[in-house]
Amino acid sequence: MNPQSRSTSYSSTLAPRAVRRPSVSSRLSFAVSNAERGENSNGQGMAVQHQIEEEIAKIKRYEDFTTIDWVQDAAREQLRRKSRRKRTAGLYDTGRFDWKQRILESYEAAQGWIVVTIIGAAIGLNAALLNIITEWLSDIKLGYCKTGFYLNENFCCWGEDNGCADWHRWTGFEPVNYVIYIIFAICFSFTAATLVKSYAPYAAGSGISEIKCIIAGFVMKGFLGFWTLLIKSIALPLAIGSGLSVGKEGPSVHYAVCTGNVISRMFTKYRRNASKTREILSACAAAGVAVAFGSPIGGVLFSLEEMSSYFPLKTMWRSYFCALVATAVLAAMNPFRTGQLVMFQVKYDRTWHFFEVVFYIIIGIFGGLYGAFVMKWNLRVQAFRKKYLSNYAILEATLLAAATAIVCYPNAFLRIEMTESMEILFLECEGAEDYHGLCEPDHRLRNVVSLLVATVVRVFFVIISYGCKVPAGIFVPSMAIGASFGRTVGIIVQALHEANPGSVFFSTCQPDVPCITPGTYAFLGAAAALSGIMHITVSVVVIMFELTGALTYILPTMIVVGVTKAVSELFGKGGIADRMIWFSGFPYLDNKEDHNFGVPVSHAMIADVVSIPSTGLTLKAVERLLSKDSYQGFPIVDDENNKILLGYIGRTELCYAAERARKERTLSPLAKCTFAPRTNIDPIPTIYAPATPSSSSAPYGEQHEPDYSTSTQTTIDFSPYIDLTPLSVHPRLPLETVMELFRKIGPRVVLIEHRGRLMGLVTVKDCLKYQFKAEAAEHGEREREMLGIEEEGQERVWEVMRGIAGWVSDRVSGWSGGRVRLRDSWEGSRGQEAGGILEGTEMELDEGGGGLEQDVEDDDGGGGTRRRGSTRR
Repeated sequence: MNPQSRSTSYSSTLAPRAVRRPSVSSRLSFAVSNAERGENSNGQGMAVQHQIEEEIAKIKRYEDFTTIDWVQDAAREQLRRKSRRKRTAGLYDTGRFDWKQRILESYEAAQGWIVVTIIGAAIGLNAALLNIITEWLSDIKLGYCKTGFYLNENFCCWGEDNGCADWHRWTGFEPVNYVIYIIFAICFSFTAATLVKSYAPYAAGSGISEIKCIIAGFVMKGFLGFWTLLIKSIALPLAIGSGLSVGKEGPSVHYAVCTGNVISRMFTKYRRNASKTREILSACAAAGVAVAFGSPIGGVLFSLEEMSSYFPLKTMWRSYFCALVATAVLAAMNPFRTGQLVMFQVKYDRTWHFFEVVFYIIIGIFGGLYGAFVMKWNLRVQAFRKKYLSNYAILEATLLAAATAIVCYPNAFLRIEMTESMEILFLECEGAEDYHGLCEPDHRLRNVVSLLVATVVRVFFVIISYGCKVPAGIFVPSMAIGASFGRTVGIIVQALHEANPGSVFFSTCQPDVPCITPGTYAFLGAAAALSGIMHITVSVVVIMFELTGALTYILPTMIVVGVTKAVSELFGKGGIADRMIWFSGFPYLDNKEDHNFGVPVSHAMIADVVSIPSTGLTLKAVERLLSKDSYQGFPIVDDENNKILLGYIGRTELCYAAERARKERTLSPLAKCTFAPRTNIDPIPTIYAPATPSSSSAPYGEQHEPDYSTSTQTTIDFSPYIDLTPLSVHPRLPLETVMELFRKIGPRVVLIEHRGRLMGLVTVKDCLKYQFKAEAAEHGEREREMLGIEEEGQERVWEVMRGIAGWVSDRVSGWSGGRVRLRDSWEGSRGQEAGGILEGTEMELDEGGGGLEQDVEDDDGGGGTRRRGSTRR
């Protein structure tokens, strides 16, 4: 395309008239066809187009806390495939398609499988190493191996069931061992928290909530980066080894997805295309769960059920293959030297009886109640942590580890690592290790009390520990809690059977054969607690089946999980990951909830929109608009009076075009800008812009001396960067339908137009804000009263904590003669106030996320009137 042809001046305006907008599918096809017409202009135009696309895509990769427009991304991918097919056809026609081209074509076709294979192998290798390190760190708190300090207790006492002489406690005096245990816990937790805060704040927590949003299209720069992967892999074994009531299964999903992101970025195909990257991230999430539980099929189902809002068949196959490779590498590494993929993998050779369904239902009810209770109080702890403890992340994690070690060491089931405790609780009594007299009838009462105490204490520490600034998951702690409760129920049922063997209730039991297997109750309790905290069903059943390999226990697992799901639904939909998304304020529309607002989209849209007229705006006004840093894009209208919608231009494209025009020629701030679509040639959408903004006063690329007396007549043409096919709907369209458009199609913004005139716009955040307002209005005054009571209670707890900290600091200062002063750090400024979920902007997000932003008033440089909100960051 000749650059001079872009210099056409537009003085006429369109008459106000009704415009019929095409459908979504026709707009997408129209965008692609127009891009193809622009592509066929000439070789030089294709080169310029490719260069501009690359530059704009590179800019967009560094835009933090924004959303991906999946409509544009899909159109760009269609164009890339069409261009590749035409290039291949051209090589065929000219006879230049030789064996080298065939190899390149084969590599292009197989690149996805190659990437998935490399990623799966890396995930499996990392998981094996982390398992070995975690077990050693957990055991080193209790003692060491004489034959090799680097060996954990299992490897040191290989083939022994109840310990061996080579495994040596630190001392023969138990109180000293107690102190050493606490010191190790404090050191591990302090190191993990310091690494996270100093090098990779995003490595804290589980990461599942954020990954769900990232797969849905929310950009969080650095969350899946190399440093996050490195620090997560180092700090995770330290956090588990410290004894904190956190697990590694949730963080394993995070480091798996980080691995996939880091490796896939080495390939141009995935670096340039967000939809391809989304497929890889979904597959990595499946592989993360697969290596965590030794369950490849369960990992795929978990990614389908919990992680991905978009899961086509091709993504399922990629997820399956990635999970298969990761699990195969983990099995080849054999980290436990038992052939098992996880420590708590068990085998059951007994069947169950129908009278046990009553007790299975009790376990299912416990799972639902546990999930609701922990989610409710953990969110309150998270609010308290965000409001008061954000400046004391390292101190909080260290004190939590110390408190956990002090309280848990006296209890035999809390002292050991959680996966090891589950392995003990899952096992059958006959022919297995008898830990703490668990299988001895004389010790039943003691073990029941100990297990109940372990359940209550673990629940408390899970509530206050999950969310602290170390790598922390909640899968295994929940399963450990469910296992301890389930084993308690199993022991009680076993005692009832032995006390009443002739009862009609136990008539199906065979004589001289063990009737009750308490280990299966622990197994089902773990499934119930996991389902209750995450609100997942099918994937839990498959994971537990793959852990046991027992077909006979599929039905009991389904019964328990079904009861748990029913009880959980009574207290609200969504698991802990969904609640954390809500708490952090991420722009995520959950497809698990069905809304019935009964209002049109006009109730949620922003009516006062900052739009750009097609003509009349100066370069100075455009730069002033860009300097506001409050808008993600701008609708293009014919003029400010008739508001005829002509298109849409993104902030990135507009900023890039203005900067490019500035670099190529000297322009006056009063130079006129035109955004009018072309009428003499086929328009080219924003995402396929093949040219630089043109000027009517000079040839393309010609340099001038600054002469503002003549350059004020310059017209800068931004029309090649305009998206002429933005997604738009009628203002009377139901809000629920628009929310489905955001879920299914994934646009960044939906424009609202009536008879061709711009009425407003709506984003995901606007839909969420209306949802929260509607829910607040429904619950009314009682919710506000409860919120006030919670805030008052949080203030009292903070004052108590400050009082205790002051007393401790005074004692330390007195013992040290005033040389050590701790009070100064506590009397500093407290953590920043956590704003409501509808407050702040994405540019103001803290480490844990951010809130939905408020409407922002700005002074538009072109119109001179005060307006609110366009598409916002």
